[in-house]
Amino acid sequence: MLSVKIGIVSDTHDHLSLIGKAVEAFNASGVGLVLHAGDFVSPFTAPRFKPLKARMTGVFGNNDGDRTLLRRRFSEINVEIKDTIAVLEAEAVRMAATHGHDEDLLKALIDSGSFGVVAYGHTHQAVVERRGKTLVINPGEACGYLSGDATIAILDTARLEAEIIRL
Repeated sequence: MLSVKIGIVSDTHDHLSLIGKAVEAFNASGVGLVLHAGDFVSPFTAPRFKPLKARMTGVFGNNDGDRTLLRRRFSEINVEIKDTIAVLEAEAVRMAATHGHDEDLLKALIDSGSFGVVAYGHTHQAVVERRGKTLVINPGEACGYLSGDATIAILDTARLEAEIIRL
C-alpha cells in the first residue's frame, strides 16, 4: 500500500542541484510515489533521481529530447516514463499526469470527471485548485529558470489536498 503522500514535480530542465533538492524534500516528506509531469530534458539527469526512496512514474514533455535514451536511463533506476499521459491509482484516488502542452488533452482530463487528481506542468506556474470534483495540481518549475522560484508539490491523498513546497 502506498503512502498517503505523493510528490509531484515538473520541468526539471536538467537543473541537477535542484533535482537533488527535490529528491531530498520528497524523501524527508515520506512520499510513497512521485509523479514527474515532464520536461526532464536530458538522459544524464536520471542518476540524480536514484536516491529517491519512492516509486516514480513520469510523462514526456515538449522539451524532452532523446526519448529512447531517456526511457532507457530512467528504466535503469526503475522509473517508468509514459508518452503523453500516465493514469494510476493510489489510496483509492484515481490520478492522471500529463505535461500540459496539449491544452485540449489537459482540459479533457480535467473535465472528464474521471480523476480525483490531474497533475500537469509546462506553464512553470504553481497551481492547486479544484475544478468540479477534480483537484488540479501544477507543481510549478523545479528548475526555477523562468520564475526564479523552484517548487514541487506534495499531495495528501487522505485529505485530497496539495501543498506547494519551495526548494
